[in-house]
Amino acid sequence: MAAFPGHDPRLNPFESRQGSQGPAFPTPRQYDADSDMGDHYDAMNSSTTRLAGAPGYYDQSNATSESDVYGRSYNPSVDSHASIPSISPFADPGVGSSDHYPAWSADRQIPMSTEEIEDIFLDLTQKFGFQRDSMRNMFDFTMHLLDSRASRMSPNQALLTLHADYIGGQHANYRKWYFAAQLNLDDAVGQSQNPGLQRLKSVKGGAKTAGSKSLDSALNRWRNAMSNMSQYDRLRQIALYLLCWGEGGNVRFVPECLCFIFKCADDYYRSPECQNKVDAMPEGLYLNTVIKPLYRFMRDQNYEVIDGKFVKKEKDHDQIIGYDDINQLFWYPEGLAKIVLNDGTRLVDVTPSQRFMKFSRIDWSRVFFKTYFEKRSTAHLLVNFNRIWILHIAVYWFYTAFNSPKVYAPRNKANPSPQMTWSAVALGGAVSTLIMIFATIAEFSYIPTTWNNASHLTTRLVFLLVILALTAGPTFYIAMVDDRPAQTQIPLIIGIVQFFISVVATIAFGLIPSGRMFGDRVAGKSRKYMASQTFTASYPALARSARSASITLWLLIFGCKFVESYFFLTSSFSSPIAVMARTKVQGCNDKFFGSALCSNQVPFTLAVMYVMDLILFFLDTYLWYIIWIVVFSIGRSFSLGLSIWTPWKDIYTRLPKRIYAKLLATAEMEIKYKPKVLVSQIWNAVIISMYREHLLSIDHVQRLLYHQVDGADGRRTLRAPPFFTNQDGAGFKGNFFPAGGEAERRISFFASSLTTALPEPLPVDAMPTFTVLVPHYSEKILLSLREIIREEDQNTRVTLLEYLKQLHPVEWDNFVKDTKILAEEAETADGTGTQSEKTDKTADLPFYCIGFKNSSPEYTLRTRIWASLRAQTLYRTVSGMMNYSKAIKLLYRVENPDIVHNFGGNTERLERELERMARRKFKFTISMQRFSKFNKEEQENAEFLLRAYPDLQIAYLDEEPSANKGGDPILYSALIDGHSEIDEKSGKRKPKFRVELPGNPILGDGKSDNQNHAMIFYRGEYLQLIDANQDNYLEECLKIRNILGEFEEYSVSSQSPYAQWGHKEFSKSPVAIVGTREYIFSENIGVLGDIAAGKEQTFGTMTARALAWIGGKLHYGHPDFLNATFMNTRGGVSKAQKGLHLNEDIFAGMNAFGRGGRIKHSEYYQCGKGRDLGFGTILNFQTKIGTGMGEQMLSREYYYLGTQLPIDRFLTFYYGHPGFHINNILVIYSIQVFMITLLYIGTLNKQLAICRVDSQGNVIGGQPGCYNLIPVFDWIRRCIVSIFLVFFIAFLPLFLQELVERGTGKALLRLGKHFLSLSPIFEVFSTRIYSNSILSNLTFGGARYIATGRGFATTRISFSILYSRFAGPSIYMGMRNLLLLLYATMSIWIPHLIYFWLSVLSLCIAPFLFNPHQFSYADFIIDYREFLRWMSRGNSRTKSSSWYGYCRLSRTMITGYKRKKLGHPSEKLSSDVPRATWKTVFFSEIVLPSCVAIIFIVPYMFVKSFPDEKGNPNPSPLIRIAVIAIGPVVWNAAVLLTLFFISLFLGPMMESWIKFGSVMASLAHVLCLVGLVAFFEFFWFLELWDASHAVLGIICVIAVQRAIQKFIIAVFLTREFRHDETNRAWWTGKWYGRGLGNSAMSQPAREFIVKIVEMSLWGSDFLLAHILLILLTPPVLLPGVNSLHSTMLFWLQPSKQIRPPLFSTKQKRQRRWIVTKYTIVYILMVSLLAALVVLPALMRDRITFECSICRNI
Repeated sequence: MAAFPGHDPRLNPFESRQGSQGPAFPTPRQYDADSDMGDHYDAMNSSTTRLAGAPGYYDQSNATSESDVYGRSYNPSVDSHASIPSISPFADPGVGSSDHYPAWSADRQIPMSTEEIEDIFLDLTQKFGFQRDSMRNMFDFTMHLLDSRASRMSPNQALLTLHADYIGGQHANYRKWYFAAQLNLDDAVGQSQNPGLQRLKSVKGGAKTAGSKSLDSALNRWRNAMSNMSQYDRLRQIALYLLCWGEGGNVRFVPECLCFIFKCADDYYRSPECQNKVDAMPEGLYLNTVIKPLYRFMRDQNYEVIDGKFVKKEKDHDQIIGYDDINQLFWYPEGLAKIVLNDGTRLVDVTPSQRFMKFSRIDWSRVFFKTYFEKRSTAHLLVNFNRIWILHIAVYWFYTAFNSPKVYAPRNKANPSPQMTWSAVALGGAVSTLIMIFATIAEFSYIPTTWNNASHLTTRLVFLLVILALTAGPTFYIAMVDDRPAQTQIPLIIGIVQFFISVVATIAFGLIPSGRMFGDRVAGKSRKYMASQTFTASYPALARSARSASITLWLLIFGCKFVESYFFLTSSFSSPIAVMARTKVQGCNDKFFGSALCSNQVPFTLAVMYVMDLILFFLDTYLWYIIWIVVFSIGRSFSLGLSIWTPWKDIYTRLPKRIYAKLLATAEMEIKYKPKVLVSQIWNAVIISMYREHLLSIDHVQRLLYHQVDGADGRRTLRAPPFFTNQDGAGFKGNFFPAGGEAERRISFFASSLTTALPEPLPVDAMPTFTVLVPHYSEKILLSLREIIREEDQNTRVTLLEYLKQLHPVEWDNFVKDTKILAEEAETADGTGTQSEKTDKTADLPFYCIGFKNSSPEYTLRTRIWASLRAQTLYRTVSGMMNYSKAIKLLYRVENPDIVHNFGGNTERLERELERMARRKFKFTISMQRFSKFNKEEQENAEFLLRAYPDLQIAYLDEEPSANKGGDPILYSALIDGHSEIDEKSGKRKPKFRVELPGNPILGDGKSDNQNHAMIFYRGEYLQLIDANQDNYLEECLKIRNILGEFEEYSVSSQSPYAQWGHKEFSKSPVAIVGTREYIFSENIGVLGDIAAGKEQTFGTMTARALAWIGGKLHYGHPDFLNATFMNTRGGVSKAQKGLHLNEDIFAGMNAFGRGGRIKHSEYYQCGKGRDLGFGTILNFQTKIGTGMGEQMLSREYYYLGTQLPIDRFLTFYYGHPGFHINNILVIYSIQVFMITLLYIGTLNKQLAICRVDSQGNVIGGQPGCYNLIPVFDWIRRCIVSIFLVFFIAFLPLFLQELVERGTGKALLRLGKHFLSLSPIFEVFSTRIYSNSILSNLTFGGARYIATGRGFATTRISFSILYSRFAGPSIYMGMRNLLLLLYATMSIWIPHLIYFWLSVLSLCIAPFLFNPHQFSYADFIIDYREFLRWMSRGNSRTKSSSWYGYCRLSRTMITGYKRKKLGHPSEKLSSDVPRATWKTVFFSEIVLPSCVAIIFIVPYMFVKSFPDEKGNPNPSPLIRIAVIAIGPVVWNAAVLLTLFFISLFLGPMMESWIKFGSVMASLAHVLCLVGLVAFFEFFWFLELWDASHAVLGIICVIAVQRAIQKFIIAVFLTREFRHDETNRAWWTGKWYGRGLGNSAMSQPAREFIVKIVEMSLWGSDFLLAHILLILLTPPVLLPGVNSLHSTMLFWLQPSKQIRPPLFSTKQKRQRRWIVTKYTIVYILMVSLLAALVVLPALMRDRITFECSICRNI
């Protein structure tokens, strides 16, 4: 609606007019700060009492009545404004209301007039006490809906279908809920005496009591009731529902609760007491009595008040009753029966019509409980995806058991008996049954047993135990009778039967969803399961072709997989098994264990190899999935007609015809105009819009436009552009648009997209209304001049403008030409320009540098806009999305030429008519959460947006301090647009609507709450959700009518949805979401941008295409269109529980899918989207995705989908979503397990004599005591090939995607570029980041990562920041694996290991490799200085970035923080993290590291269990390891204790010397390093300088030390302070005055333990960092490596590259001095470290000295 408050007081509907009684409409509330809002409704009618409090804002000359001053009371007379009937208070001032909603006008047989509808709203508002502003907003909302529908069907049908969608239709959520919660029984029994009790009885037995209340007859009764309703009642119900919804605030996230509120309100409205009430209810009653109590309950679950601030409680999801738990209470009749009032009576015992009035007395805190426990544990993977584990592990067992007969053959025989073979293989069935049993037990812990859906678990468990007995029992019997002499056939028969039972059980468990086993939750007819079916398992059915495609796809994938895995993995594994199964190692001995451990080293190795094979077995499936999904996707794209291989001529020459046929709604037009005329207008508009965006120069435009020329016979004709007519192959592209530019990409996509099938468009005035909604938090709106032409910091090396000019040279050129023309015009207009003949070249320099010459705002603004449209700004999004408005105007003008005629030459009136249409059909709302808190610059930018686009609406949160001191502030949802008038006093715009909220709406992670509060301001039937980093183009916006056609609501049947036969036509499941393609506008900006863009292309386009076809696509928050009514009646467009719904958009998709909405994907439409380009930002994004996926694993949606979907759709869901991440976890595990395998095999190879074999593989004779391990080495080679394939298959989709869309050459080029830029290294690294973020989320929770800032990709990040960010996730693991690899290389060298060296190294050095200018020498050395300072900082003063801070942050996940709030500056360094539970800590921090340590100690003990060369037995290896591992710890403790006392006594005296703490700390650190190195050298000496033994020993020592450190941190440490006072106290010895309070005594002891661990960590970090630096040094020394590296990263030729930064002479001198000084330090350190390794290796024979203790260690 246009300007609401009129400028002419006579027409302002808000002011009371003379002649009308009382005010027509009280003004939107605008209280003064001191007006008394605290005592809400006590003096409702005596408005005079308030006059003193509220100053007369509105005492204009004609404000006669007193009540006008007081914003809340109003006259109950509904028809008070009837004196001027034509003006409705809702309409524009001075315009008759009918003009506003043209489709709902009196000449169209409308069932009721706009005024009558308005009366309904007023009546409801008075009966229930809704807010006036909310009512006005909802009235406008309803009218827009009716107008939108009525423009394409009769108004009667529009109202009917709307009622069907909201309240009573086949797919209305309310109707579904009504039957699921069995309210039909409640209403039927309601007439008798005590409804509550009887109702529950009737449910329990499921018996059809009281006259056959079967569901069908109930449904028929419902339909008849709906069919017989009057249109008036229908509208009243819709209005009541919308009014309840519109003020719901956060209650909108719980749709079934909203249904319950609506039902109670509706029942109350129909009751006589409501009808007979005369007095109006006080305004805001509904909000205060119904919504606020619920809101407070939701808020208090998550937050508590501390010192007047809301602080998040330290609870994890399984203790928080979230939105979903609240919602599920209302699903079941038992749940509704739990709602009690504060006097203890149940709400159901009250008659339905009385219930609404009792709402204020409900005690919600006694009502709700958890309905699903989202405990952090990996067992979720077992429960949700049990079918995946069964299909893999059980089949693996079948395969492997069959192929390893030697393992279970009796001692004395070569092969087991046949019955034993049958039976052993059959144990696979027992394996699958065991998986099911564990899953069932885990499921028990996630579902509250008191709830009515846990009963089927017990029956399932009993059945499973029986099946386990059947599948495992016979094996024991057969084993007992196996070697008896008198054999009968019975054991063999039993074995075979057991095998077949096992196969059947495995197939059954693998295919049937566990929710349908033994008590069907999905399709069972019992009323008990009805609710969970309705809300979690109403999956929309697939078409037959799609379903068969889905089944075929999975048959192909698993068929290929099982065949290939059998031959490639399992049968090739049989020969190593045969060799190794029974090998015992002879002649070894250990002091403590004798020969028990070492003689079994070969079987140990075999066990590790089994695990390795199993992991490869899992990875295989993913490999085949990618291959087949790509094949299907490409086949699908050919069948849709999208591909580069369609001949060029076809696409472009036919383009005009296609525009006419597919984009224009030409069916209705009379053929007066040639198609060419219509097409030319559209095409010219597109080309000119590209010219305006500076994508095309003027010459190109001339060749692309339609021109009017004089024809032969003197008539003017249109000449088609040469572009459509002359195609002579490929050379011509350059003539029409810049080669490889944005224009070419857009035009070619536009042309090829029109080759696909598009839904028919409707004429513009019949198209549905839709809204674009953009949530905005603090993203840049418009770049300021400073940001464009000043460098961010000295690391950036380049200004933003320079960078953008290099990325878009052609567009900058066009921009400059444009500006020069403008400037010249301005000069000539001013008469200042002197027209000299040759313009001076130098005068144009400023244009080429910064785009303007004089700095007047209009010129600088152009440059700012040019840059903002090429960066990720909100302005870009707004200007892109506003193309919808242009497109609608364009289409309207082109398709209705008569309109242009009617207005003749009056362009202004024509423009107004077009504006009106665009405004009616398209709304654009930005939800600016922080709008009222913007700083000056942000406010100016927002104002600029509103001035540039007056139709833009901004929804924001308006805050008012509460009237009584210390109360919560009152928040409002407010809406302004460019037409809102500006308030003189405050300078702010007056809001159109201002709706009070129950409290602060931002309870979750922000984005979804932000969308939710603005949701009440959307208009129309569809929503497009856009992020603030997207873009849109005019030619895409032209397809809007086709896209909206995808919702399949254009041609609605003329039947009533409630008629006897009519409802059949409405039975198809509705389309909830239409997904579209995304184009990443930051591809080509270097390798990382391209990888990010490529991921998005394959994931968002290629797999989405196939997944949507076979019904597995969920919503990803792309530019997706939503069916707004469907989504909003089912809990909104995104879920919002804090933490759990981190990826809010995918939950919306799962929600819609589970509740019966279809999700489509359209290929012909695309939006632009920005992606982050720096290494850190890409990984932060991946961490967010990974963490979000971890949270999804916990969620109930995954549980429902995983346990209820049929197998083919389950597999699609699994591999499309969580499978990708689980595959990443397994890839990383495969590397680690493979390293351990290599370690074990290496020890065997090193210590045992390996038999030589001839070419046939037979052992050559004459080698006594040798071990035949040759097959094992073959197996290793095969394994490496498998892992290699798994990594490289990741590039297949991108390659084929390019191949299909852009042709062979481009595809090969892009792939080549990727490999030359070392993108595989990045892939390995990002795989590790993904898997780490998921696993740490499942154990500890907390999306916690250190932000690396959003610079663009040219910023160089210093070594210490990169190290601290990636050490935990990846560098430590990489370094541990490097050691293992080093040992493997020393003991078994095969060339295949080179691949592993690369991938393990990439885990360590990837962050540095992709850091811009990493290898420039000066920066490298300055980095080293910064690193040394970082390591030693923060001990005498608080520093924001120091090693100590990093170390603390890494351990708080386990220790947590102290809860006491102490105000202290250094507390800001820490974020809020809940402490992990002791169970997870026990497993992940104590059990796991200990197991790893044992795994590594075993091979070391094996190596040491052989006598040395002289035949003397070795001393016990365990003692040696213990000494070397615990020695440094003891040494550190001693050093620390001494220093503690020194600092305690010296510290207070040294108080004036600031550096004292740092000096003490450095001393301790140096001593710790000395200790570490000394112990290492000592150990090497003990090993008699044998390098490989030393490496193996170091591996063990590290494992043991790691276990000890983790144990100490987990067991001995109390919670952490939020500040680092204790650390500084420890070093300075000054413990008093630190604000530690009572803990000043206990803290030193805790700090002592911490420091012991910290010392070891410091030493290892110091050494690790130096190893990394040494690895990075060789490239630094090469000449020219810097520009080569930049070419690799940014894909710019050296000539185009960014200049080195300019330094002043002083800076240069300073840098030179730093570089010289620290080069020397660096060389010294490196040579020192090298000497410690090299000297002993060279002098190994010289250095010997006797020591008697050494012999025994």
